[in-house]
Amino acid sequence: MTKILILTAGFGEGHNAAARALAAAFDATAGPGTAEVVDVFARAAPRFNALARHSYLALINRTPQLWNRIYHWVDRSDFVEKRYGLFRSEQRLLAQLLLHEPPDAVCSTFPICAFLLNRIAGAGGPVVPHYNIVTDSISIHSLWWRAPCQGWFLPNQDSADVLLKAGIDPLLVHILGFPVQALFSEQAGRIAPPDLGTGATPRVLHIINSGTLHAPETARRLLTETDWEITCAVGRDERLRQQLTDVAATRKAPATILGWTREIPRLLMTHHAVVSKAGGATTQEAIAAHCPMIVSQVVPGQEEGNYELLRRHGAGVRADTPDVVLSELRRAFADRGRVWRDWRSALVPLARPEAASDIARHVLAAIGPPSTDTAPETAQRSTA
Repeated sequence: MTKILILTAGFGEGHNAAARALAAAFDATAGPGTAEVVDVFARAAPRFNALARHSYLALINRTPQLWNRIYHWVDRSDFVEKRYGLFRSEQRLLAQLLLHEPPDAVCSTFPICAFLLNRIAGAGGPVVPHYNIVTDSISIHSLWWRAPCQGWFLPNQDSADVLLKAGIDPLLVHILGFPVQALFSEQAGRIAPPDLGTGATPRVLHIINSGTLHAPETARRLLTETDWEITCAVGRDERLRQQLTDVAATRKAPATILGWTREIPRLLMTHHAVVSKAGGATTQEAIAAHCPMIVSQVVPGQEEGNYELLRRHGAGVRADTPDVVLSELRRAFADRGRVWRDWRSALVPLARPEAASDIARHVLAAIGPPSTDTAPETAQRSTA
């Protein structure tokens, strides 16, 4: 039976979301149990990993400019390559996994994993075909390509151009999209918000992440100052959920206040717009759902490119304060959604809802019998 090891890490939900979607696609394509998702950082050193994740969240939420300096310093330095003692326990655990349960291929949604695999091979350990699934757009950290692998999967041409400019062989750069849940492709054309052109009431989804600036005030104003249908997903913040539930009880228009939920993909497909920070998973799922995004916050570094992708293609807007959030939504919905329709149309060519299945088929074809499927799209060198 074919076995695929998918490596991830809990530093940003985009890595885990891509890994889960990819694992489901491998299992659907090659049979249940084909893929195994492993976070070697959490498994090798759970206490240190929890502390590191807590510190990471504190940095991006409380001191984003400090995080930005660290992000770009690592991007320019050879710190990871020269610190051979770094991630020693993670490397040891990964080597054991490769020896005791040899996979046919490894896919990683976190860039450090490629360095660990190359160190293992360099020390005489198992050599396994390895692919990087890049979870960022445009502002792609150089860690993604500084360690060699058998191929890189990119979410869009704009991001592929970054690797091509860095000198990566175009034959190894595949633009197949960001792995999202199968729901997006299975329900495409079946689930959609009501047409604003017929006078339907706008539906706004507000996703509140930990540390998101102005999010509680934005939610309150959406609930008190509009007659749109509002859905707020507040995660595990029970106190905020109760506060917003109390506010929602005073309004006549429909409103739903959710805690932690697995229904974000379906909500994106049934709402006209989403207000959220520019996280990798949220941005790519909004694109897959053709749901225009009001970007309420951008973490310096990796999230800058997610917003830049929307800006370049006229598929969303940035709004850093509650005033601007409401102003941009009113502009989008005015004239029976004229601006909103432009944004939604701009998302269509960016959306690749079958990305997970396409990546899985490519990897399986590379490690197994020749595939009869059409060859995957390969990046072209930018002429810009």
